[in-house]
Amino acid sequence: MKKDIVTTEIIVKENKVGILRVGNVNYISLTDLARQANSDDPSGVIRNWMSNKNSFDYYSLWEEIDNEDFNSVESHRIKIDEAPYNRFTMTPNRWKKDFNAIGIIPSSGKYSKGTFAHPDIAFEFANKQAFINKGFYSAIKS
Repeated sequence: MKKDIVTTEIIVKENKVGILRVGNVNYISLTDLARQANSDDPSGVIRNWMSNKNSFDYYSLWEEIDNEDFNSVESHRIKIDEAPYNRFTMTPNRWKKDFNAIGIIPSSGKYSKGTFAHPDIAFEFANKQAFINKGFYSAIKS
């Protein structure tokens, strides 16, 4: 059975933030959050955050806890072989494809609505980014 998917948006501190409802979970647009830092390249902000070792530890742990189909073997390999080094890069598409992840939903292309994340991951993203006004973070969390 295909999960129901509904899109909407909310206004947080005069900024539009996309919401993607999948099943009974409201995924939050990381792309819209990242626009607060870099309106020209929000996907670059997301890639940089995903390529940070501490961020990788967080969202991979989230998947291990909340996703029974998560490829934890590959995740542990990455933690040892790639994440400790500056050459480590992670993208939303790679995360979804290589790890069978459900916490981050990527999309790309001309009509893409951006990258969305489970609220736990989106709040971590917003909280760890120095560029996001703390009032903005508090407003989206409530």
